[in-house]
Amino acid sequence: MAKQKPSYKEIPAAAVAWKPATDYKTGDWRSKRPIRDTEKCTRCLICWVFCPDGAIHWDGEDLTFDLDYCKGCGICAQECPVECIKMETEE
Repeated sequence: MAKQKPSYKEIPAAAVAWKPATDYKTGDWRSKRPIRDTEKCTRCLICWVFCPDGAIHWDGEDLTFDLDYCKGCGICAQECPVECIKMETEE
């Protein structure tokens, strides 16, 4: 018997994804990529919180951008309080 999907009452608030969508690399349709100035970055993690694709990784010391999944939306650059992230056109 097939497993039933959860009802709408069982879905967490704000529709939090249960598992990141890592089955398909979605970054190949990006037209801009984030570039971080590590000298200006305060590692406040606001970019990490706001990234809708989970393409920013924090290892406890530093941030990395996973360009296999980054769609180039620029939310990270927009939300950065010290403006250390710039969006550069893909070549």
